[in-house]
Amino acid sequence: MFKIYTLDTNETVTFAAHELRKYLRMMMPECGAVTIEYKPDASSGFRLGLMQQLGLDVSDVQDAELDDILYIDTDCEGGVIAGDNPRSVLLAVYEFFRQNGCRWLMPGPDGEYVPLENIKPVKYRFAPSCRYRGWGTATAHEQGQMMEYVNFCPKVGMNLALIEFVIPHQYWNDYYRHNKNEENRPPENVTADNVLQWKRQLEAEIQLRGLQFHDVGHGFILDAFGVPKDDAPAGSERVRDMMIPPENYKYTAQLAEMGGKRGICRGSGWYTQFCMSDPEARTLFADSVIRYARKHQNVDFLHVWLADGSFNHCECEECQKKKPADWYIMAMNEIDERLTAEGLATRIVFIAYTDTMWAPETETIKNPERFSLCFAPITRTYSRTLRPDYMPKATTVPYIRNKNQANRPKDIDEHFAYLSDWKQVFGGSIIGFEYHSWSAHVYDISGLQLARRVNEDVKIYKDFAVDGLIQDGSQRHFFPHGMVVYSYARTMFDTSTDYDAIEEDYFKTAYGKCYKDVKRILDAMAKAIPYGYSSRTDAGRRPNYYYDPSMLSRIRSVQGLVAEMRTLIKKNYTSTVRIQTVSIRLLELYMDLVESIAKAFEHKCIGEDEKALECFQAIRIELGKKEAGLVPYYDHFHFMTTLHACFWEGTKTTDAQKNASTSEMMYLDGTV
Repeated sequence: MFKIYTLDTNETVTFAAHELRKYLRMMMPECGAVTIEYKPDASSGFRLGLMQQLGLDVSDVQDAELDDILYIDTDCEGGVIAGDNPRSVLLAVYEFFRQNGCRWLMPGPDGEYVPLENIKPVKYRFAPSCRYRGWGTATAHEQGQMMEYVNFCPKVGMNLALIEFVIPHQYWNDYYRHNKNEENRPPENVTADNVLQWKRQLEAEIQLRGLQFHDVGHGFILDAFGVPKDDAPAGSERVRDMMIPPENYKYTAQLAEMGGKRGICRGSGWYTQFCMSDPEARTLFADSVIRYARKHQNVDFLHVWLADGSFNHCECEECQKKKPADWYIMAMNEIDERLTAEGLATRIVFIAYTDTMWAPETETIKNPERFSLCFAPITRTYSRTLRPDYMPKATTVPYIRNKNQANRPKDIDEHFAYLSDWKQVFGGSIIGFEYHSWSAHVYDISGLQLARRVNEDVKIYKDFAVDGLIQDGSQRHFFPHGMVVYSYARTMFDTSTDYDAIEEDYFKTAYGKCYKDVKRILDAMAKAIPYGYSSRTDAGRRPNYYYDPSMLSRIRSVQGLVAEMRTLIKKNYTSTVRIQTVSIRLLELYMDLVESIAKAFEHKCIGEDEKALECFQAIRIELGKKEAGLVPYYDHFHFMTTLHACFWEGTKTTDAQKNASTSEMMYLDGTV
């Protein structure tokens, strides 16, 4: 029988005690009752609380509210599990079980491994490498799985969650309307009110675990200038001028001017900037932020971004006098003054993204203590991390309003040159915002190329004084495995961790005795269809896109690898370890996708675009039949939207492409 004592009544510490009890009983089903009691002067049993309450040193972190320390000193009957904040106590509980052999590889009960054995003593004190370790919402959401993902993240050491948009209707809509799978699943109606309630439910679960809650990002412009936001989608549908209520037409004059006209940009409110040189417009923008901050004081970091997209900034004579970032900083300073006047301590996150990647020239943040910079290199390639000769040689190019399409930064070292400019004018905290789990991972046929890349990138960011990352992308990124998520979380937790050790840990747990063969075959698939070829973003920078007959034999070799993997799967189809059975059967379904995608690329590389599209459409429908059973692991909408961009008719190979030389083709991951 074990006794657990909490040293205070904080809800996260209490939740940590319940998690400790649950996993103690799972590891030792016959250990008897495990009681939980609030007892601040307890001297025996498991004691859970803040390190400060126990007289333990926390001086090695800058901010005990934001920076985590995990402290464990236990024997086989109890001991101290503590942290410098309530969240860290929960993280320490999971680390205690991790060091006792438990693993969490995917969300949900089928994604965890809990050994049946007695607990062992643990002595451990560690401050995670990065302050910010978490994820942001994107792609198609199923509410039950989103709840599971919040539950999963602290188990692998993540400490924050960002829910984008005031009401992120489109993300849930893309799942419940079953976009890209209409043939198999009839659409379900999900209203903005449903989504608002679900967002609040997620907020409650985030707060229960003490995670940093980051909120909104894009969207304040819509609220400020009267564009309806409740049902406004994030891109796949359009918000037309007619949707602006007549009483708000007056605001049209304060939207960005482009091509001599003001109004909704490219048919979407989400892409519409405002005239930032207009003082009244900046006030309206600030009003929107202040209203939200006043009402939502549960938000730890309020992200205040401009409109999404690029090359959409106001071209009026006055706006032309400064870079977008200068006007943006002026707006941030006005928001800070207003928040200060109201006594609101809301932390604000502003963003270097698309056009604001170019740092301001004349304006600076007046109160850096309130602000963090979010650095979002959305135009980068994922075929490599830093160039071998980086130190840093890349330089920025001049900003030309709405005309930088051809020379946007592509490699991460180019982006860091822009970040260096930002550091000259802002000395505060910097959060990276990355996209390994957005579309990049779909192009990685093995799932391992991006897993290694994220390990490398996290370390580079840390060396460049970026204090952690928010990963923008799918929360169902576990098909056929979760190595990108696992590599990201474990590297953020401890940047000294070697990638090969992370991979070994994951694969041994997920696949058991056949794990080396699984990895060998996946690695061979990655060599057959390298990321530098399959990535639409990287491939699109080559003069002949996917057309490359020299790739045919390599791509065809994938069918043999699929056959070998299926033989291996058949031999290991059922395991006594639940997570291994789940993992091997996910791999089985993934082989259907790999087989079809390889066939599509066989056609694509020799210019048979129609046949490539037919292969894609066939697997979209067939895999869609199994979507309902794959929801915790696989985002059908996201996968198929991304792959459609590879194979749709608009990428037909032209005669000029067929005549382009491929004799010196090198893909960006170094393969030829």
